[in-house]
Amino acid sequence: MKKAIIYIVVALALIAIVVFQLRSNKATTVNRVYQYDKEQAINVQAITLKLESIKNDISYPGTFEPNKETRISADIQGKINSVLVDAGSAVRKGQALVQLDNSLLKLQLQTIEIQIEGLEADVKRYTVLANADAIQGVQLEKTELALKSAKVQKATITEQINKTTITAPFSGIITAKLTEEGAFAAPGIPLLQITDISSLKFTVNVPEQELSQFETNQQYELSSDAYPETVLSGKVIMTGSKANIGSSFPVQFSVNNTADLKIKSGMFGNVQLKNNGEEKLIIIPASAIVGTNIQPQVYLVKNGKAMLQNITTSKRFQNKVQVSSGLTEGDVIIINGFINLFDGANVKISN
Repeated sequence: MKKAIIYIVVALALIAIVVFQLRSNKATTVNRVYQYDKEQAINVQAITLKLESIKNDISYPGTFEPNKETRISADIQGKINSVLVDAGSAVRKGQALVQLDNSLLKLQLQTIEIQIEGLEADVKRYTVLANADAIQGVQLEKTELALKSAKVQKATITEQINKTTITAPFSGIITAKLTEEGAFAAPGIPLLQITDISSLKFTVNVPEQELSQFETNQQYELSSDAYPETVLSGKVIMTGSKANIGSSFPVQFSVNNTADLKIKSGMFGNVQLKNNGEEKLIIIPASAIVGTNIQPQVYLVKNGKAMLQNITTSKRFQNKVQVSSGLTEGDVIIINGFINLFDGANVKISN
């Protein structure tokens, strides 16, 4: 009985020691962890909003595309004897680009020419004999038909020989070389790509409420991102009749390239719509915006506290954003010092 009591006492003592040690460890851990004081003022940087004058010019971004571009293939099959151009070569309409082997076709042409010579001689002889009733007229008719058939064969072979020289369908630049000498050409297999950038197409996407600003055959000023100092003139040639996914409509311009063809296919650019008026707008740094794209927010400073404010944005100017609702002139917004910042936090504005 005494042993049982001793075991119980020892067990209780061990439990008490373990509990005491756990509480001691917890207290030590809590003391080591930094306890953030939510009442302490957070240093932030802020600005007081003023109305800014912004020119009413409207710009729409777009992409330059070639006026004409195609991949060239052979009309007949054959071995490639020579490729007469390389990537980057400027070519004229009708210039020879690729030469196929035509030696067998030329031999066939010689054969048919010999046949034509013989048939022409036969026709002359048979004509004399038929007029003298020495032979039946049907024999002359058959020979004349054979001569016509031979001439058609000659024309066919001549056309095939002409097609062994592949020429440029229009003037432009060779932008891709897809074959080499010794390869085999066949209809449908591209050999070269030719691009005409002497004139370009420029396409922008315009919201439906702004589509009325563009009229077919009217001229507008364009520029490329690579050469913003170069002003181009673009004529509207097409206005889309169906909206894309973003509920905007494509508007396409025809643009004459510069004399040195420095505007390339695939470059980005803008079309400018001039407006003499100015607007007074609320403009804030983009870095001041928190929240999400669906619901942007900023921190207002009111009575020494940071208060989250929902806003509505519209246009973006490089690293700044226009606010269409949610802010007014004179509001103070936080632009830096967002670490540990929360709605209702005490703040201290630093320079």
